[in-house]
Amino acid sequence: MRIAVNTRLLLKGKLEGIGWFTYQTVERIVRSHPEHEFYFFFDRAYDPAFVFAPNVTPVVVHPQARHPILFYLWFEWSVPYMLRKYKIDLFLSPDSFMSLSTKVPTCLVVHDLAFEHYPEHVVPAQRIYWRHYSPLFARSATRLATVSEFTRQDIVKHYKVDPSRIDLVCNGAHAEYRPLTVAEREETKQKYAEGCEYFVFAGALHPRKNIVNLLKAFAAFKKRQKTNMKLVIVGRLAWKYEEVEQLRAEMPFREEVKWVGYMNVDELSKVIGGAYALVYASLFEGFGIPILEALECDVPAIVSNTSSMPEVAGDAALMVDPQDVEDIANKMHMIYKDEALRARLIQNARIQRQKFSWDLAATRLWDSMMKCVSK
Repeated sequence: MRIAVNTRLLLKGKLEGIGWFTYQTVERIVRSHPEHEFYFFFDRAYDPAFVFAPNVTPVVVHPQARHPILFYLWFEWSVPYMLRKYKIDLFLSPDSFMSLSTKVPTCLVVHDLAFEHYPEHVVPAQRIYWRHYSPLFARSATRLATVSEFTRQDIVKHYKVDPSRIDLVCNGAHAEYRPLTVAEREETKQKYAEGCEYFVFAGALHPRKNIVNLLKAFAAFKKRQKTNMKLVIVGRLAWKYEEVEQLRAEMPFREEVKWVGYMNVDELSKVIGGAYALVYASLFEGFGIPILEALECDVPAIVSNTSSMPEVAGDAALMVDPQDVEDIANKMHMIYKDEALRARLIQNARIQRQKFSWDLAATRLWDSMMKCVSK
């Protein structure tokens, strides 16, 4: 069988949520199924490291799809042409977009419908494109896969899709995420937090990640508790971050907040692993991979009580209302003061993380793909 995969988010040094999902699942799938031919559709020059096995043929498909107009040209003109050219039997698109201009069976992975819940957080051109095409994609795909039960139900609710057409896969954590030794923790604290304990947040910085309330909560925590605890924020400035920048310059205890930018997984795993706790008060997530990454490192978490996050964190986290700064500050204070609570959360993390892995995600995604062609 000839299988094409949309790999346009496999970008060297820039892998984030959906890019990591693509990398981790597709690498396992192509290595596990050498009997099939895979055609990777990139939208720019690719790194050879993403050609995972001899049964992969990389194809650069123009134009570079980074704007709604270019999305349309890539998915509705260039991709259908390539599907015909290479006589593709199945198309896997792991980034929520697909082509409406092909009859090739398509397995579409939808990670979340955040733009439906928070349209104001999306630039207008992309919001218009997503809101018009996403329902059409969901109804036209041969099968859908998604990473959480919350998102599965969200798709059913918003787009009236038969739930029997939607397969639940999951996310996993990179193998680099593991409990650190005492020496590794001390080295990480020295490097990023002046040798002090610290809370950590990891993720691209945009309004949905709720960084403004996190900063306000940290300031409230510091006012209440005399401590040298720091806050380390990992992630690139993505979009609509002006309010974050303003608060960063004006907030109390701003010197206690360490901004370290985007990190590759080898360093990010140390920063998360060295933390006292993860604070992930995002407004909305289709999954929330940093939560699982923290659990893999024996790091307890404070997470939002919304969308998929309780599903991922289970009993290994304290839940907060992301809109309530005082609630976030209270939970930071609680986990700081109560060592028995923190130890219990860590013990729960070792149980909760067993529910998720990239091996499981790849197996479930492959099963969904095979359902597309079983007829």
